Amino acid sequence: MQKKQSILLGLMALFVITFSFTACKKDSKADTDTQPAQDNSLAEGNYNDANTMVDAAASMGTSFSFRTATNTEVAREENIFGGCTTVTVDTVSTTRTITIDFGTSNCMCADLRNRRGKIVATWTGKYRDAGTVVTISFVDYFVNDNQIKGTHKTTNMGLNNAGNLVYKIEVNGSIVKANNGGTITWASTRQREWVAGSTTPLNILDDTYSITGSASGTTAAGDSYTITITKALVRKMSCYWFESGTLDVTPNGRLTRTLDYGSTGCDNKATVTIAGTTFNVTLF
Repeated sequence: MQKKQSILLGLMALFVITFSFTACKKDSKADTDTQPAQDNSLAEGNYNDANTMVDAAASMGTSFSFRTATNTEVAREENIFGGCTTVTVDTVSTTRTITIDFGTSNCMCADLRNRRGKIVATWTGKYRDAGTVVTISFVDYFVNDNQIKGTHKTTNMGLNNAGNLVYKIEVNGSIVKANNGGTITWASTRQREWVAGSTTPLNILDDTYSITGSASGTTAAGDSYTITITKALVRKMSCYWFESGTLDVTPNGRLTRTLDYGSTGCDNKATVTIAGTTFNVTLF
């Protein structure tokens, strides 16, 4: 009887040890998972990029330089379209439309990203006029073989107290990641303040925006999360990535991750901090 009790107690102890080890492994994995922050960054970058391209087409027509190539520190006004894109601006029809067509096969652009498909925008008035609404949609549009879907709506809210134009940005979209990498969903409501470059409408490269607001979505693995910008994101139109700013990403039932874009200028480096531990991440 004593021997049976000892065996039983030993099995119970082993179960407790095994359970505790498994739980610690799960917690450790949850506490080092930077994917929600990275999936959010992928969505941020692609929807902001589409918006910027439409802005440029609206202000400069069918021929314009959009952004410098991001692999050089020297500002070069290269056309992001890489010579294989058609821009159509229709100001005659009742519904005014801009179509940016990258073709049906990948086109390498100046920012070293492959694009194909179409970005289509309709607008109700001049971009700088209060009340104007610009709605962007996508037709078989891919960036580096990630398919971008959904809608991007911009509403001009007029001037703020600082005399800067403010735009309300509403996104309801999804990204089907390349190589069967799963689908990201992303819904966002932001305020975008035009803090520099508004006096030079023909040079989009000197434009700078300060962005605040919140978002929610699901990662490619199907995990839901919410996002709150805690320090305004700064986006210069000469750069693909945010140059500074922080946001909190909180996956459902898990610890908050703080994504910090740093202050080192235009690069794809950022950090994610979880429960006091900081990880270096590379943005895509």
